[in-house]
Amino acid sequence: MKIFWFPLLLLVFVAAGCAHNPGPVPSAPGAASLPVKQEPAPARAVQTPPVSPEAPAVAKAPKADDFGDIAEFDDIEKDGEGQKAEIADPIEPFNRAMYHFNDKLYFWFLKPLAQGYGKIVPEPARVGVDNFFSNLAFPIRFVNCLLQANLGGAAEELGRFAINTIWGVGGFLDPAASRDINLTKQDEDFGQTLGAYGIGQGFYITWPIFGPSSPRDTVGLVGDSLLRPFTYISPWYAGTGARAYDMVNDTSLRIGDYDALKGAAIDPYVAIRDAYVQYRLKKVQLKGGNPSPPGDAGLRTK
Repeated sequence: MKIFWFPLLLLVFVAAGCAHNPGPVPSAPGAASLPVKQEPAPARAVQTPPVSPEAPAVAKAPKADDFGDIAEFDDIEKDGEGQKAEIADPIEPFNRAMYHFNDKLYFWFLKPLAQGYGKIVPEPARVGVDNFFSNLAFPIRFVNCLLQANLGGAAEELGRFAINTIWGVGGFLDPAASRDINLTKQDEDFGQTLGAYGIGQGFYITWPIFGPSSPRDTVGLVGDSLLRPFTYISPWYAGTGARAYDMVNDTSLRIGDYDALKGAAIDPYVAIRDAYVQYRLKKVQLKGGNPSPPGDAGLRTK
């Protein structure tokens, strides 16, 4: 029996030595029943940088929320209190016809006349004429300041009229607006006074020659004409001529404003209507301030 133990021990010794060999072990026929788990070698060919926890590993398609609330852009046409500046337009076909009439009147007649006038009369002289007509419209601003209980504005207007009439050579100069005196012109009219009393604009109207308006501002226009000195000049065509000259002179100082507004708008009629209602709303709210007119000569008052 000892003869048979020797080959068996030799076989076990050889097998144990092979188990410590780092080389590959050939599979024996009986080794299939004992699977050996091998650890995969680490991949060294491709090195991926560590991913920051703040940066997503997979890019996501942008959502609407990523760009903020789009509804914020709706506030562009709202006033400071969030009220939407709107006006009804039930007679739009008539208004559009009057708009095209005024548009042709401007480009075919008023603008060429103002450009020719501007080439003949130097700008300082035209500014002086503009100051003169503005000073002449003092009663409109003064009375409407009183009607709105704006006593401070009425006092400023009275001071401006006295200083510009005496030291401003009849109003051709504006020393009251100098840095030392600094009296602000109160841009008031009857339409604004009616708005301050809570009367709404009503619906939109475009009048020939006079331009954008509303029932409230049309009534206000009549009230302003009663305080305008041109109304009482005789004969009547002399006052009309003075008013026309004022319009030509005013246009010569502002050529390009209306052109820019029209050129930037998809629908100039709608742009002028929206600019008008916003402008009038701001005038009522500012009460004596002077917001920039939206580019149409018919919206500006002396």
